[in-house]
Amino acid sequence: MPFCMLAVISCLIAWVPIVIAHGYVTGIVIGGTYYSGYLIPTFPYEKNPPEVIAWSTTATSLGFVDGTGYASPDIICHQNAKPGAKTADIDAGGTVELQWTTWPESHHGPVVDYLANCNGDCSTVDKSKLEFFKIGESGLIDDSNPPGKWGSDDLIAKNNSWSVKIPTTIKSGNYVLRHEIIALHSAENKDGAQSYPQCINLKVTGSGTDSPPGTLGTALYKDTDAGLQINIYQKLSGYTIPGPPLCPGGSGGSGGSNDSNTNTSSSGQPGSTTTTSALATTPVQATTSTYKQPTAPPQPPATPTSSAITLPSGLASNLLDGSYSF
Repeated sequence: MPFCMLAVISCLIAWVPIVIAHGYVTGIVIGGTYYSGYLIPTFPYEKNPPEVIAWSTTATSLGFVDGTGYASPDIICHQNAKPGAKTADIDAGGTVELQWTTWPESHHGPVVDYLANCNGDCSTVDKSKLEFFKIGESGLIDDSNPPGKWGSDDLIAKNNSWSVKIPTTIKSGNYVLRHEIIALHSAENKDGAQSYPQCINLKVTGSGTDSPPGTLGTALYKDTDAGLQINIYQKLSGYTIPGPPLCPGGSGGSGGSNDSNTNTSSSGQPGSTTTTSALATTPVQATTSTYKQPTAPPQPPATPTSSAITLPSGLASNLLDGSYSF
């Protein structure tokens, strides 16, 4: 085998651990009931994948949306996302636990959560018309030792999971929950921040009447936002969490307490104190069936036997032409 070919193969092998390091939500727990996430390693390759509450995506390389995509529909619920076919019931004031694959420790950054009213069936909603209001955020918690402790670090400490409390005063209806980690390890570069949005469908029931104003997904961020263009490897005097301010009744995520001396909300006010909410012990009966996650790690469909390493579609060419970044 020519030396140049060996060199290419060696480079591809070296990149594989980095590619699979990026994460996604594998499961959701609401009121004691488990719902499968959109399982990226298998569902895109199945002719008839299970119907789930999570939105689908074509991001099979576990990639991200950067600053060049903030005005693109991809920033709403990830690359080429489509609504989940199912919806999970939850009481206003209830908690959603989102379970991630192992999140890379180097990918420090905030965790933010939004809701958008579908004003109808979320399974057929036009994502470009969804208006999101922020219900949770956790940014820079401790900057005493750069790159500091972030919301993402608390997510890792909580066994790669995150709990989101639905505001108790929210109006009943069908909503899309937009959950997102923003990795800032390359944010000192233009468009270097990496967004990993994940969406699920919820039916919220309660006696609340609040309908907070929202922002279109394609208008949530700008590549010049202070919280998206920043060098986290130097001492920071503060941090502005990207996106609109928290809505009334919003809170932090489950990862611990934000330090108000270092963390600032997008409204310019001290960041909200993060609260930890235990999951309800009494299950909330969902109106739809749930998909049980396989006991064994999901695998892509079988491919012809080969000594070559099989990479996600398009990844090899992207690596070779330099169009894929980490």
